[in-house]
Amino acid sequence: MSKICIAVDAMGGDFAPRVPVEGACLAARSLGVSITLVGKASLIRKELERIQPAPPDEKVSLVDTPEWIEMGESPATALRTKKSASVLLAAGLAAKGKAQAMVSAGNSGAAMVAAMRKMRTLPGVERPAIAIVMPNKTGQTIFLDAGATVDCRPQNLLQFAHMGVAYALCRLGVEKPRVGLLGIGEEPTKGNSLTREAHQLLRKSGLNFVGNVEPNEMMEGVADVVVCDGFVGNIALKTMEGFAEFALQVFAGQFGSEEGASAEMQPHIEAAKRHIDWAEYGGALLLGVNGLCVISHGRSTPTAIARAIQLGKEASEKQVITSLSRHLLPLQGEVPAGKK
Repeated sequence: MSKICIAVDAMGGDFAPRVPVEGACLAARSLGVSITLVGKASLIRKELERIQPAPPDEKVSLVDTPEWIEMGESPATALRTKKSASVLLAAGLAAKGKAQAMVSAGNSGAAMVAAMRKMRTLPGVERPAIAIVMPNKTGQTIFLDAGATVDCRPQNLLQFAHMGVAYALCRLGVEKPRVGLLGIGEEPTKGNSLTREAHQLLRKSGLNFVGNVEPNEMMEGVADVVVCDGFVGNIALKTMEGFAEFALQVFAGQFGSEEGASAEMQPHIEAAKRHIDWAEYGGALLLGVNGLCVISHGRSTPTAIARAIQLGKEASEKQVITSLSRHLLPLQGEVPAGKK
């Protein structure tokens, strides 16, 4: 068996179990990882039987469970009644060290709650955050929270900033990451009470805080880490995803409508797609829990699932949890370890 094992919620996603199983097999063949597929074994085996070439037997194992969380279910309610839900068992494998990370393209709220229940939170963290690696004009930006914690206190945004800095050091290799606060103007007095108070905390934090950052400035690359509450972050993310898809369709349609231009422009269209398409990035880490949880888009393709698995593998190799713990040291007296 490979040294790194990834637990995959095979029942999570709009096209489960087909897509998670296909993506897991793709990763098992190409990434040198072993995979534990968690879900209804009879359904998973049917998907495995039709995949050619089949992944090596020693690279893929199954954990059978008859329960899973549907996309429209209430996460907390469903997990209380479904004690053997696939996402909960996947989180348990990662928490116990039987897997180095978990991946789910299912109900993101359920993945977050499952990770918090099984892994607990890191000392100094009150609530977790979904961290997206977003492209910008000069490179990439760590953007959080993209939807894990919708009701935040100013202290939560400070914690997000510390976690984002730790992740930027591992993922982007930036020596002193610049931190920005997503807002509606550069002045400290602009915004609601949450952003105004968070601005003051960040200014005194000792982090490389560059102030408020407007959405267009974030895309310019003025900060390496941008923080906001999960409600604003999720709306911003979905708006950017939607516009990126719209722009690609317009771009392809304009050039495709001119005779001879389609073949010439196709490589440029594909290059643009790889740079801004959410599916190319695979997933996002849930930062703040004491383990690696990768949350993928419900509409993920097999390639996106494989890239999410790659993200979990790389996060394990780069010891992201160790980096997070070290950078959260200044906050560890404020929040008890393991608090939900």
